[in-house]
Amino acid sequence: QVQLVESGGGLVQAGGSLRLSCATSRSIFSISTMGWYRQAPGKQRELVAFITSGGRTNYADSVKGRFTISSDNAKNTVYLQMNSLKPEDTAVYYCNALRGAAGYWGQGTQVTVSS
Repeated sequence: QVQLVESGGGLVQAGGSLRLSCATSRSIFSISTMGWYRQAPGKQRELVAFITSGGRTNYADSVKGRFTISSDNAKNTVYLQMNSLKPEDTAVYYCNALRGAAGYWGQGTQVTVSS
């Protein structure tokens, strides 16, 4: 089992920044991939970014150059730094962990970007 707790969401104006955090109950070294997903009202959940245990990262085209995913292994925490936010980034952001054949989700944190 992996428990995930997200934090850092909120309301921000367009062009602003937020940093999301996802604290895990297990060592990040034991988790093959950590990712951030988001789901806007009426839309499907989509992958925003992921980072592997080896440090490889990947981003959705819509956030490349604006968002950065990183991990602090000592704190067992993964971050999503979001800059130059746009109203279309408004969504509930979820943290995901892949460990073995199992996937785990956090409870989500709301990000709202006003125009």
